[in-house]
Amino acid sequence: MSLEVIVLAAGKGKRMQSDLPKVLHTLAGRPLISHVLDTAKALQPHAIHVVCGGDGESVRAATSGDELRWVVQAQQRGTGHAVQQALPGVSQDALVLVMYADVPLVRCDTLRAVVNSAGEKGLSLLTVIADDPTGYGRILRDSEGRIEGIVEERDASEDQRAITEVNTGILAAPAPALARWLAQVTDDNDQNEFYLTDVAALADQDNFAIHSVVASTQEEVLGVNSRQELALLERLYQRRLAEVLMNHGVTVIDPDRLDIRGKVTAGRDCVLDINVVLEGAVDLGDRVTIGPNNVIRNASIDDDVVVFANCVIEHASIGAGARIGPFARIRPGAAIEEQVHVGNFVEIKNSELRAGAKVNHLSYVGDSTVGRNTNIGAGVITCNYDGAHKHRTEIGDDVFVGSNSQLVAPVTIEQGATVGAGSTITSDVPERTLAVTRARQRHVSGWRRPRKDTKR
Repeated sequence: MSLEVIVLAAGKGKRMQSDLPKVLHTLAGRPLISHVLDTAKALQPHAIHVVCGGDGESVRAATSGDELRWVVQAQQRGTGHAVQQALPGVSQDALVLVMYADVPLVRCDTLRAVVNSAGEKGLSLLTVIADDPTGYGRILRDSEGRIEGIVEERDASEDQRAITEVNTGILAAPAPALARWLAQVTDDNDQNEFYLTDVAALADQDNFAIHSVVASTQEEVLGVNSRQELALLERLYQRRLAEVLMNHGVTVIDPDRLDIRGKVTAGRDCVLDINVVLEGAVDLGDRVTIGPNNVIRNASIDDDVVVFANCVIEHASIGAGARIGPFARIRPGAAIEEQVHVGNFVEIKNSELRAGAKVNHLSYVGDSTVGRNTNIGAGVITCNYDGAHKHRTEIGDDVFVGSNSQLVAPVTIEQGATVGAGSTITSDVPERTLAVTRARQRHVSGWRRPRKDTKR
């Protein structure tokens, strides 16, 4: 029996107070529905059907995968009605797993247990024991503990509302049986909707075996209906990611103040301080220390690197033993080799800094190559843009560029050369020479500063 997944993604999310479809709001930098689809794909189903509403084009555009089969629920008439829209495209010999695009934390192993529990001739429900069951459908069991139905809270009696085992909405059943039950579901309820939950009572009437899998925690099956709930799930998910890193030998100073929005790999004995944001593909070597308030995006950072506080590193590579920051910005295209020092208020863009180079203070290096063991003084600027085109600056090994100098590209500073402080370099500097362009100092005797007129 093949497995096919139906993902319900048509909810409008009115409580979000947003023009964006609810399932496109992000968790860890990715749409909610993307997390759910990743989990569904991990089950290796024969097909995934996504039921979307009238705004389905934007949902479809935000997700990738030609293997998805899209179904439109033009009228929002409940979860049962939504599943009915997808069933005609499901194979008759398939086992159907129903998931929700706004329940992003459910684990693959949990869903696999639901699928296995259903088998070829059963209905399997994912339930959870809730500390506060308010708002959830209650699981109804007979005196022997067998499930005989689900009642929504709006339609429940006082005794039924006291039940703490609740329905998550996630279920698995054979496609023919699910279609047969949904054909019998009515909208005779407080919401005048076709509830998917009604299939449990119909399965019981058919003497179908009804199984349940109880989720290990309520957190796993929480859905998103408001901004507050989205924020809660963000922290729960970030805690989960932080625990994975810690289990692999990373010290996370405060897991509640770490944000991962992509895929992070890390070696042993790394340290992540507070308020670190890791986005995209981030690869950390061994013994990397990331100080507080750093943003690292799509970057590779080698062994023994220290990134001091308040830096931004994006689309760049940092070699072993380098020191970055504090308050440095490493922009796309930067390739920083081993033992390089990039200090406070330094910006590096589309440049290669060879081993042992130092740019320690208040400098901008763009579209440049900086040679081995070269020192760039404070306030140095590579003037790489002429208003229309970018030009490169080539700086050789063992060069010393004095403070407050401007290197006007295209220009080459050859190996071992020295640029005197305060110089504006517009032509190439030969090997092992001193280039100085500042005006000769002179003194004006008797000179007085301008003074403001004294007010009377």
